[in-house]
Amino acid sequence: MRLAEQIELSIAAKPAQCSIKDWIYSEIRLAILNGRLKPNVRLPTTRDFAKHYGVSRSMVVLGYEQLLAEGYIASRTGKGTFVSAKLPDSLDSAPAPQDRAAVSAKGRLSQLGQVLADSPFFYGAAESAPVPFKPNQPDFEHFPLNIWNRIASKRANALRPRRMGYADPTGYHPLRASIAEHLRYTQRISCTPEQVIITHSAQQTLDLCARLLLDPGDTVWMEDPGYPGAKTLFAAVGARVHAVPIDSNGMDIEAAIQNAAHAKLAYVTSAHQSPIGPALSLERRIALLKWAERHQTTILEDDYDGEFRFHGTPMAPVKSLDATDRVIYMGTFSKLLFPSIRLAYAVVPKWLQTPFASAMSLTCRHVGLEAQAVLSEFIAEGHYARHLRRMKMIYQERAETFITACDNRLKGLLDVCPISTGLDACAYLPEGFEDVEVTERLKQGGIETRPLSFYGIERKPPSGLVLGYSAFRPEQIVSGVCRISEIL
Repeated sequence: MRLAEQIELSIAAKPAQCSIKDWIYSEIRLAILNGRLKPNVRLPTTRDFAKHYGVSRSMVVLGYEQLLAEGYIASRTGKGTFVSAKLPDSLDSAPAPQDRAAVSAKGRLSQLGQVLADSPFFYGAAESAPVPFKPNQPDFEHFPLNIWNRIASKRANALRPRRMGYADPTGYHPLRASIAEHLRYTQRISCTPEQVIITHSAQQTLDLCARLLLDPGDTVWMEDPGYPGAKTLFAAVGARVHAVPIDSNGMDIEAAIQNAAHAKLAYVTSAHQSPIGPALSLERRIALLKWAERHQTTILEDDYDGEFRFHGTPMAPVKSLDATDRVIYMGTFSKLLFPSIRLAYAVVPKWLQTPFASAMSLTCRHVGLEAQAVLSEFIAEGHYARHLRRMKMIYQERAETFITACDNRLKGLLDVCPISTGLDACAYLPEGFEDVEVTERLKQGGIETRPLSFYGIERKPPSGLVLGYSAFRPEQIVSGVCRISEIL
């Protein structure tokens, strides 16, 4: 049975000057034309309708009869009255009445709302396999689903009433403890479980940091090119984004100090600069910390995929060098595991624990408990560490396959930046090639990339492409590179 047949039909209250028959007729007609009542949905009986709305059944019958005569509804002997499967041609072609709520948003949004509405960051559902070389895509084929499902099933079967209420806004404590232990061991970050806050996503972490730390007019440092999702959220709270150039050593801290020394926040992707790729040098990490201490400001360190480092010794995160509690360190399981898990975290300074907890409680109450509990057990049983080790080797093989294929087939067309970390590669196009135009040509040929110009914060970067290699098998990578060669 359809859902609409199991619930009472809801219609607007009768206007004072309207007859009962005309009211019933117009409200049901409107619900049919605007799609709220779908074809073949059964309507309430005239008796039930009259009883629910406290009107005469004869008036309901008259309203139904007019709808029936005009072809909006149809009577089926022994079964009831239904919305017509197909409206008459004259009605099909007629424009539907405008819904009362369907009014333009222009001029009705706040400044923050307008910034968010103009953001390009909704890509829709992606249930089909990703197309080479779509960026920001982890591999799903090697994820241990059988283990994850076993833990999830055990948790679901053990669900009890005491676990069905509201939970701690800062997150499931065993998961926070597991993350703190993992970061101590792998990233040399010394923190307590209480400093770890579980969020839905990196975007939510950025949003909360922007709202907690920035007032309208405050300045925030950002790498240029850099992550547009951060720029949008900083702009949404009225902050001034100061674009800092990057080079082979990451963000140019000296240039940032010279031009915007009194910034309120510095946002940096230190392990794997997004989107070009270099790591922030140790000298610049120290300089960044000294600046933050001198000016009593805060650093937001986004380590979105730094655990997948293929070459060389990983540099200590800025947070691990933080002696004065100035750094917020954020990570996400969307890249490390899979995006639909919707779990991320922030390691916050002690002075920010209570404000962050209050903000989480006010904005979303808390993250879903069951997914946190499953991940906590997944980590505790050692599956998380094993998965990261395995994927690190797989991603390294795919990065090397990508570089070799580009050297063989795209020399002179794509100049691939060195790859030492992460899921994506950046490549420069020859002079005279516009990256937006090239991206569109590739898309028409079945290849998905992102133009480097998409990441420009203030200056237009050199023409280039950001290509994801991590979600694709070696043979897919080779065939995809050959396809790029054919198109270009």
